[in-house]
Amino acid sequence: METENSDVSRAEELKVLANEAFKAHKYAQAIDLYTQAVEINSHNAVYWANRSFAHLKLEEYGSAIQDASKAIEVDPKYSKGYYRRGAAYLAMGKFKEALKDFQQVKKLCPNDPDATKKLKECEKQVMKLKFEEAISVPESKRRSVADSIDFRSIDVEQQYTGARIEGDVITLDFVKKMMEDFKNQKCLHKRYACQIVLQTRELLRPLPSLVDISVPDGTHFTVCGDVHGQFYDLLNIFELNGLPSEENPYLFNGDFVDRGSFSVEIILTLFAFKCMSPSAIHLARGNHESKGMNKIYGFEGEVRSKLSETFVELFAEVFCCLPLAHVINEKIFVVHGGLFTDDGVKLSDIRAIDRFCEPPETGLMCEILWSDPQPQLGRGSSKRGVGLAFGPDVTKSFLQENNLDLIVRSHEVKDEGYEIEHDGKLITVFSAPNYCDQMNNKGAFIRFEAPEMKPNIVTFAAVPHPDIKPMVYANNFLRLFQ
Repeated sequence: METENSDVSRAEELKVLANEAFKAHKYAQAIDLYTQAVEINSHNAVYWANRSFAHLKLEEYGSAIQDASKAIEVDPKYSKGYYRRGAAYLAMGKFKEALKDFQQVKKLCPNDPDATKKLKECEKQVMKLKFEEAISVPESKRRSVADSIDFRSIDVEQQYTGARIEGDVITLDFVKKMMEDFKNQKCLHKRYACQIVLQTRELLRPLPSLVDISVPDGTHFTVCGDVHGQFYDLLNIFELNGLPSEENPYLFNGDFVDRGSFSVEIILTLFAFKCMSPSAIHLARGNHESKGMNKIYGFEGEVRSKLSETFVELFAEVFCCLPLAHVINEKIFVVHGGLFTDDGVKLSDIRAIDRFCEPPETGLMCEILWSDPQPQLGRGSSKRGVGLAFGPDVTKSFLQENNLDLIVRSHEVKDEGYEIEHDGKLITVFSAPNYCDQMNNKGAFIRFEAPEMKPNIVTFAAVPHPDIKPMVYANNFLRLFQ
């Protein structure tokens, strides 16, 4: 009996420590401490629900759902179990599943105004989803928005004092002026925004789904990870490492947009550099270059606010043109997420992917965008609820079968801005420091010098930005949980 009481006390102590770590935004540490509490006392629903909340903060929605479901199993009347699971479903865009959980929260807490508010918002989202499904046009019959737009027909008002493109050629002077305007929170005229996006589409469409990049001896190449709408941190990368040019080429490895509230500025800057000099900058698709993510995490709302509804569809079309992977000097495989459920995937299989669509929920394209490494051997279920977790043996096998030396991927926030895993054969690089203004992480980029092509990792801290918080353009329902 005494041992039992001692165990209960120790589990409670660990919960208190975990709560403190959570409040300090040390979510991984909080998860470790909640895990220790669960191992001592697995019959306490609070520990499971709290760990679920920490997983939510790390965008590990699959793990959050598992833990919340366990909290519900332990105590079917514990409202926070349903609440956390509903929030995780919501973050994944699974509104119908979220609605069921919030209905249960309301049932358990009929007089809770917060529960009522969230249920009403969830009902509104499900109704909106049903309406959109009812009026949607099949992909095969959908007309291209890009093909229906003539940017030359958009008039530029005399009083407009911002950056201007003279004729059809996007120059470095224009890009610099545009970036300076963006820095001062001025907008680019819709005519020029449209021209940049349409010209980028024409450059991206002919590319294969896997692009080969050659870095000649004596030159260098830089790979950046997620920038997530953090425009002022992008400017800092260019300050530290130089602007993109044929002599200073970059690869931005997906997740340019969402969460940060300067996603329009980021995407127009990256696209403008692509138009200025296609070999100066390479762009890969991330899981956030998709309608489903943009609808929830802010890009769609931001585009609507700064540009127009037409641009929402235009960006969605162009995101479908982005390549899925790159191979540098036949040795370095660069992809946003990670590897695959099946063994034996060849580079030729990736080249053959028909990428001109919204990302599916299974298959090679989904896994390229969503998967994460794990320290254990083999494969496991994804902590995100999409894609999979793959071990060092999976990485080793893929590299050997394709005669490659290294995988560079992004997709996960890291305290130091990067992490080297899988016996040095896999590097995660993340370029959005102090992610969402709360994670206190560094950002990083990787410079490769040919012919050795050894990764030189540069880390950097966040820089100040105007007082516009992350997620201000996000789905209203999601902001209720921030």
